[in-house]
Amino acid sequence: MNRRQTLLAMTALSLAGLPSLALADDALKAAINGGHRTPTEKARDAHRRPEPALTFWGLKPGMTVVEISPGSGYWLEILAPYAKTTNGKYIATGAATPYQARLANAAFGTPAFTGAFNLQSGPIVPPGSADMVLTARNIHNWMWQPGMLDKAMKDFHAALKPGGILAVEEHRADPRPETVQGNRPASDGYVATKTVIDAATKAGFRLAGQSEINANPKDKKDHPEGVWMLPPNLRAPRAATPGYNPETFKAIGESDRMTLKFVKA
Repeated sequence: MNRRQTLLAMTALSLAGLPSLALADDALKAAINGGHRTPTEKARDAHRRPEPALTFWGLKPGMTVVEISPGSGYWLEILAPYAKTTNGKYIATGAATPYQARLANAAFGTPAFTGAFNLQSGPIVPPGSADMVLTARNIHNWMWQPGMLDKAMKDFHAALKPGGILAVEEHRADPRPETVQGNRPASDGYVATKTVIDAATKAGFRLAGQSEINANPKDKKDHPEGVWMLPPNLRAPRAATPGYNPETFKAIGESDRMTLKFVKA
């Protein structure tokens, strides 16, 4: 084979890989933009930036993704259809009950739910079976329970394959000192980035990247009712607050958040 033939062959091999890459990209876009998503969750995309976030975390076709406590179902609406399209698996802790109406749509495939995730719960999935574990806006809740953050990180580490990814999205306290959070850690919903990194590192993870995808400099983190005064909750103050106007908090948008990627060594 001469040089020209070799170059043509190499080009053909390179191009042969493009359809699958394009399909993967299209699958993610379709999962984000599909009509299966509820208007309420889709309206949050401007704040939660699903495509750059999932790309940063390293989502790939065919992955087994475990989501911890899906909450309103924001990531469920994207990850379950993506898993179906790309022959992956979507597994969530908690119960399927809050999402039954949505799951009736064939776009979601057959996501699995493993039951409660708490201090007493056992392994979330068989050890070493997950490619990615995603926890979004949960860590502040675990900090209210002694030992729960350490348990969570250990459970995630056990669930992941070697080289597996822990994806973290959390309300960010920085640059405010941890000590101003009151008597209970993260009582206003904000967590210091160092707290998360230290807990993950202790469990055996390596920090692989930090992103400002979800940064929001408008969020000054000084709200009387904590992060819950911001969208989507827009909680009103319990005590009389002169000059309170919910439009002020709508204008801030959703919280300033850390976006972290860890890898199991």
